[in-house]
Amino acid sequence: MDKTSKKIIDAMMEIILEKGYTGATTKDVAERAGVNECTLFRKFKEKKEIVLAGMALPEYRPNISADTFANIKWDLESDLKMFMENYMKEVTPKFVRLSIGLRSPQIYEQTAPFIMDIPQTFLQALKDYLSQMKRLKKIKDIDCNATATAVLSATFGYTFFSASFGSNLIEVERLEYIEKTVKSLIGGIAL
Repeated sequence: MDKTSKKIIDAMMEIILEKGYTGATTKDVAERAGVNECTLFRKFKEKKEIVLAGMALPEYRPNISADTFANIKWDLESDLKMFMENYMKEVTPKFVRLSIGLRSPQIYEQTAPFIMDIPQTFLQALKDYLSQMKRLKKIKDIDCNATATAVLSATFGYTFFSASFGSNLIEVERLEYIEKTVKSLIGGIAL
């Protein structure tokens, strides 16, 4: 990718963070990138193309895969902490705000797979883990899907509220939140 294309992508993503997709005009993007609109349209056919090129870049996408959650110790408390911590390290407030800005009906169909891949990967890895823990008789006979969804909800909820409101709403620090949440969860599922 050439420097001009990268500048256009960076400008687009910055404006989406500030104003959302519908508020990001090609005129504003070109101005922020330091190019004229003709150059912008020579590099990209339309606004959506800029966003999709940006979503493919590592700096605009959390690095979450099944490997993100592979450091399993087969200890419920430490493993649940690992799942939550690794998710929160990758799904930054910037990414949360960007994903909110990309939920516009004009682009959501194209961006949803990028955005949804992250919680789906988390859920699948956690469901697999909980199912194996159940087979090993290390946890109660639980609904692994519902439990994984509850952990994702707690993890995403903290991330979302922190990104949206900072310490104005969430007064507990991330690691303390993870610690207390995991303690609450394992009370209901540990043997």
